Amino acid sequence: MAKYYVNKNAQYNGDHEVHASSCSWLPAPENRIYLGEHDSCHAAVREAKKHYHQSNGCYYCCTPCHTS
Repeated sequence: MAKYYVNKNAQYNGDHEVHASSCSWLPAPENRIYLGEHDSCHAAVREAKKHYHQSNGCYYCCTPCHTS
């Protein structure tokens, strides 16, 4: 299980990216919401969509959940 966060700041396309706690692109603490521990990025993205309908996995740390 990994800890996941969603970025409070949207990307240029409106996506709020979901990151694992180990990601190099993890936002600063004041710019993220803790999503809890999940066994996959898919579960973390589902949780993020409760906060931001337009959520997406990070290209670098949540590749299986990233859509272009």
